[in-house]
Amino acid sequence: MMTEGRTIGLRRWLWLAAPVLCLVAASLAVAGPSDPLAKSAASWQPPRAEQVKGEALRWLDAAVVDGPKAAAIRSKAEAIWADVPAGASEDDLLIRLARTFAVADPNAASLVAMCCQPRSQRTLASPLWLRDRRTAALEANNLRLLYASWLVHESLYDEAMEQLSGLTPEDVVAPATLLFHQSVVYHALLNKESGLKSLGELLQGEDRSPRRYVALARLMQDDLSGLETDTLDHIARRMGDIRRRLELGRAGPKVREEEDGVIKSLDKMIKKLEQQQQQQEQSSSLKPSGTPATESRPMGGKGPGEVTKKNIGSQSGWGDLPPKEREQAMQQIGRDFPSHYRDAIEQYFRRLAAEGNEE
Repeated sequence: MMTEGRTIGLRRWLWLAAPVLCLVAASLAVAGPSDPLAKSAASWQPPRAEQVKGEALRWLDAAVVDGPKAAAIRSKAEAIWADVPAGASEDDLLIRLARTFAVADPNAASLVAMCCQPRSQRTLASPLWLRDRRTAALEANNLRLLYASWLVHESLYDEAMEQLSGLTPEDVVAPATLLFHQSVVYHALLNKESGLKSLGELLQGEDRSPRRYVALARLMQDDLSGLETDTLDHIARRMGDIRRRLELGRAGPKVREEEDGVIKSLDKMIKKLEQQQQQQEQSSSLKPSGTPATESRPMGGKGPGEVTKKNIGSQSGWGDLPPKEREQAMQQIGRDFPSHYRDAIEQYFRRLAAEGNEE
């Protein structure tokens, strides 16, 4: 189970590793050229710069209609590719390609401009034209990746997944970037199976991937491998995702469903702890007394034979425990689990109390 400090550290690394989308900073791309002699079991290969340049200019010829501005558009696009090095990184190729689309397509220009600055509104309109069959695959697929990278940077993981869904490394000029951002989204949304799959595919080609992607991919892979459903760690992360959604103004059915799921998981965990406590008490009661009766005969007594009734809670769990016993339970949880999980349990009790007041 990942500690809190390590989880926060990973989030900081993920933030620092988000690709620089602003075109002004295109020349600062970190990734170096891949070694053409390196061997890897990866099924994907990063394209060569000359190949991407050719595809970009062919797209331009098909997109630009002859007219007064055609020559100027072609001149701007050719200038974008004039100085591309043979060993250009995939980030560099993706940005140059996006700039090419922006020169000739107003829709692409608006999208690229948005990806160069922080989000300024809560609700984002989905660019439906990227899914339009009339949009060339080269443009649609690579701009979906560029847009998704920006969405990840803005912590909009659901929207990013919508753009990344269905894309494969063969569809884009930056296959490692695609696999990395798919992995980040799966990790953030706690999709363990899909996350490990995309991380494995990325790491198969680690020799041709940017170093920052490889380093973070290994951290995410180690983290997801140890993640178990319905543990306190898993529940705390789901609570963090709910908080993220609420901070983004997402308070619809999806969030309520997540909240209900967290309550059910806490119910399940508390019930398990309650059963363990009962078993321990039963085990203790079966131990022989230190001062047994000297004879096998009924012991004397003058009591009325009545038993004090005690409220042991309703079927829902510990929500009905008296304050003193609830605090004892919380102390037990504090001894058995990391201290920062106490907040999650306290939230659970507050939720139960609120539901009780509504009835």
